[in-house]
Amino acid sequence: MASTAAQLRRSQTSRRADSHALILDAAVDLLVERGYGGTTTVAIQERSGVTRGRLLHHFPSRDALVVAAVHHLADQRIAEMERWFEHTADRNPGGGARVDRAVGQLWNTFRQPYFWAAMELWNAARTDDGVRRELAASERRLGRAIEHVVATMFGPVHSSHPAFDDVRDVLFTSMRGVALTYSFVERDPATDPHLALWRSLARRLLGVDA
Repeated sequence: MASTAAQLRRSQTSRRADSHALILDAAVDLLVERGYGGTTTVAIQERSGVTRGRLLHHFPSRDALVVAAVHHLADQRIAEMERWFEHTADRNPGGGARVDRAVGQLWNTFRQPYFWAAMELWNAARTDDGVRRELAASERRLGRAIEHVVATMFGPVHSSHPAFDDVRDVLFTSMRGVALTYSFVERDPATDPHLALWRSLARRLLGVDA
């Protein structure tokens, strides 16, 4: 009996986790495809395939749901990048190759679905107090996680440089602005002329020659 009860509890926990992930994934997909206005709880429920009651059990409000969805996806991407850089051998951790690779990976984050989903929320927050409240605290937490992973990407040699915080902030804000132009201009992100500019700037400010 005890074993059966434990299995039942594990099964219920697994179903809750699965439905939670389905809801978050559906919300992000809809934000990217339809924008904030088209990401209703009804649409999320239909896309995720969960019941109305289960959706409301996990997320009692749409604002809380869409913010959680975007940050859930961002957290996953941050963890992936951190693991990749931590397990990548680097013969010259203070060299330019490390800077170039980190800048390229940082730029790649602005090509992911969660970036466009996040921009939908940022735009909505300008006129929607509910979204603004939900977003403010979450963005502060996410900002700290991003700072940590960017430092991991550049490595301890570069991230300890006195100019590193300025380099990180300039790269991040510049990349965000350039990425937004991709909503109406078609070009290959891998050959964007800004990429060479960002790498050159980062090398120069971090005092890297090779």
